[in-house]
Amino acid sequence: MIILFVFILLAQDGSCNTKSKPSGKMSAPGFETIKRPSNASATLELSRNISQVLEHLLENYDNRQRPDHGGSPTIVTTNFLIRSMGPISELDMEYSMDCYFRQKWIDRRLMFEGPIESLSLNIKMLEGIWKPDTYFHNGKGSYLHTITLPNKLLRIFQDGQVLYSMRLTIKATCPMLLQNFPMDKQSCPLVFGSYGYTVDHLMYQWDSKGAVSLNDGLVLSQYDLIDFPMKNATVTAKTGMFSVLQVNFNLRRHMGYFLIQVYVPCILIVVLSWVSFWINREATADRVGLGITTVLTLSTFGLDTKTDLPKVSYPTALDWFVIMCFTFVIATLLEFAGVHYFTKIGSGEFPCIESGFESETEDSFSTTKHGPRTVSGRDMVLYPSPIMRSAKRKRSSGHLPSCRDLRICCIQFWNCFLASEDYKAAMRRRVAGRTDAVNSVSKIDEISRILFPCCFVALNLFYWFLYGSKHQSSTWENT
Repeated sequence: MIILFVFILLAQDGSCNTKSKPSGKMSAPGFETIKRPSNASATLELSRNISQVLEHLLENYDNRQRPDHGGSPTIVTTNFLIRSMGPISELDMEYSMDCYFRQKWIDRRLMFEGPIESLSLNIKMLEGIWKPDTYFHNGKGSYLHTITLPNKLLRIFQDGQVLYSMRLTIKATCPMLLQNFPMDKQSCPLVFGSYGYTVDHLMYQWDSKGAVSLNDGLVLSQYDLIDFPMKNATVTAKTGMFSVLQVNFNLRRHMGYFLIQVYVPCILIVVLSWVSFWINREATADRVGLGITTVLTLSTFGLDTKTDLPKVSYPTALDWFVIMCFTFVIATLLEFAGVHYFTKIGSGEFPCIESGFESETEDSFSTTKHGPRTVSGRDMVLYPSPIMRSAKRKRSSGHLPSCRDLRICCIQFWNCFLASEDYKAAMRRRVAGRTDAVNSVSKIDEISRILFPCCFVALNLFYWFLYGSKHQSSTWENT
């Protein structure tokens, strides 16, 4: 009993001493005691385990050999996340894009066990492990982003799967066919694969969970990205057969810029050239000046449209439109040349309603066969007075006499086309003695006021129907 009593006293004394000892560090007066988190020991133990895993991970690891060396080919699964795209240059036939390029493969030499599923490692670990030698077949100066550090990510999973991600700006070639420019569709490919490993050693495949994805809000300035079909392919070279992956970015060009900058100004210039049909035919300087100005302006537009395009050997749809407008402007200028020469001989329009005109015209030319004729003072040009001219304008306000005889019109046109001096002399003699031979509105101008707009509208309808249907229904050619 005595021994048991002593043992109880000693136990109570020990418990009192334990309560009197502080359980942690004492804080300064007025501050709470700092306590270590309950999971601190677990975190410390986990970090020790990770350090041990990393220490033993690369033991006896040879990064010069691919995974499963001597066995089945290594499968590399890839996917893209496109952050931005452009510019797309027709002149250099290339495009660029900013993207995250991710590759995944399984390397069983990197398998590990532990409480964590994956390890996110420093990029310095990349130097110690095997990586696929992926390169872009149609690349033109791609680069890795290095600010503030090289934009790379390395992650290893317990089953040996390796995730390798990079942020790249890729510049690649884009072969373009510009026959339908600017109502064209283009397909810009991106082809990549291994540089040195053949299909017996390395195979590429697209990620089934999302091979190519776009960043939210991705907008291109001059194109609409319609779709991006993908495919696996095999390329045969002198060094063997290689596995490659290809994605085609199918693009449709926006028409708004070219409508505002090219099409509408060209149409307005053509319409402006038609003002010449309403200008008095005696105003030679005004009509010629207007015609030359429109021709030069349209020529400048035509040259400006080619500055951003390559020097291709075929005309584009825009070239055909500019050529069409240029033809109408030139035709307007030539129309006035015909008006000036064909209807304004001396100071009056050719009279062609008299019954004896045909016989006199033929007689005047038949005499040239027997010998030359001299022109007397009566054949000189007679300029009417302003009173006579105003009277003639009043009489001509109704309707102009028309050439009822087709043969007479053909004779007039043919001799005008040949620039016959005998014909001009005969017309001067015919007009010189008439008091009503004053200038009036040319019949050619009257016809041109209707003919030119109708032809231009008809050709425009044909043009837009032809190329507009191609713009909506044509398919992309995957290269």
